[in-house]
Amino acid sequence: MTESILLSVEDGLARLTLNRPERLNAFDASMAAAWTRVVQDVVRRDDVGAVLLTGAGTSFCAGGDVAQMATTMSDGGEIAQLATTINRGITALTASDKPVVAAIHGATAGGGLGIMLATDYVVAGRSSRVGSRYANVGLTPDLSVTAHLARAVGERRALQLVLSDLMLTADEALRWGLVAEVVDDDDVVTRAEQVAAVWLNGATKAYGRAKQLIRQSPFNSFDVQLEEEARAIGESFDTSEAKRRIAAFAEASSRKRGGTP
Repeated sequence: MTESILLSVEDGLARLTLNRPERLNAFDASMAAAWTRVVQDVVRRDDVGAVLLTGAGTSFCAGGDVAQMATTMSDGGEIAQLATTINRGITALTASDKPVVAAIHGATAGGGLGIMLATDYVVAGRSSRVGSRYANVGLTPDLSVTAHLARAVGERRALQLVLSDLMLTADEALRWGLVAEVVDDDDVVTRAEQVAAVWLNGATKAYGRAKQLIRQSPFNSFDVQLEEEARAIGESFDTSEAKRRIAAFAEASSRKRGGTP
């Protein structure tokens, strides 16, 4: 049986691939369990410094497998349990100290929008389309869409997206702030790899901790968030990576001022 979530780890980069291409990578119960199991494993691994998420086939992710829901699920409780299972993986991903880049192409809709929003940097192929479309099948948003969307694009645009069948083009998604970059379709994964390489070749742990600070800020009061920032920069300062980089920066600054080489 083909794995619905593929994982490989090399040189600090974990590559996660949604792998139900025949269903546009839509989630069924088996894929939901695999998603959470794989993500929870990845975020605990010491040999992983960054994550690249993409989808096999012609699309990134079409959300939940509605056709299968119609034939195999008897009530809303089963749908809620499916969402809860996927949510555990989303929570692990967003709370982790691993920065995550998504390489999206084709359609990203429904719960696929939530999966995309759970990543930290999105590279989109030029032919990508991004939307909500829950109401088209009589459902409400899940998989972090209502938790993340308004913070990403503002309340008015979030409402516009979930209260219509609008599918944004890649360039529109860029203007809205849903994606960070738009590149040619053939270059999506390569560009995402380059983004991850910057994290891995730089101060990887500092990038990861900065991601955590941004992600946790909506849940903290202003004073608590400032305390968290102060604690984090103090902890960062004590790392060997920071000491090496600070010393190099100070030396370079001294040279520019005409100090002792």
